Amino acid sequence: MTGARLDEIDRKILAELQADGRMTNVELARRVGISAPPCLRRVRALEELGFIRSYHAKVEPRELGFEVQVFAMVRLHSQSEKDLSAFEARAREWPLVRECHMLNGEIDFILKCVSPDLPTFQRFLTEGLTSADNVASVKTSLVIRCAKDEPGVPFDIVESRAAAAS
Repeated sequence: MTGARLDEIDRKILAELQADGRMTNVELARRVGISAPPCLRRVRALEELGFIRSYHAKVEPRELGFEVQVFAMVRLHSQSEKDLSAFEARAREWPLVRECHMLNGEIDFILKCVSPDLPTFQRFLTEGLTSADNVASVKTSLVIRCAKDEPGVPFDIVESRAAAAS
C-alpha cells in the first residue's frame, strides 16, 4: 500500500469498518478473507496514512433531548484567509455547531446545528452567531425530517473506479 493506492483488500477493510466500526479484528479479517494479524497491520497502516480518521458511535440526537436541527447559511463581510480561518476557529468553539463547511458561491459557510429546543437555538443565533465578528448575514432552515444520513463514501463507486483504472 503506497500513497493513495489501495488494493482490493484495503478497500474491503475500509468498507466493512465504515459499515460497522465495532467489529473485532477477527471478524473483520474473516469478512475480507485474510487472517487476523495481517488484517490488523493493514488497519493500523490505514489509520497512520489517514484513510481512517476515527471511530465513533452514531447517537440519536432526539433520544438525547436534541429536538431541533438547523442548517445556518452564513455570509461574511470579508473572505480573506485570516477572516475565514478566524470564523472556522470560532465555529469549532460553539457546542451547538456539529459541522462547519466552507462553500463556494454566495454563502461562505453552512453550519449544521443541533439544539434541545428553539429558544436555545434562538439564543445561540442572536447572542453567538449573528453577533460574531465578520458575520454579514445568516439564513437558517429548520430540518423537518431527515430522509438520508449515510456516513462515509459509497464504496460501490470506489470499486467501480478501481476496476476501471485496472
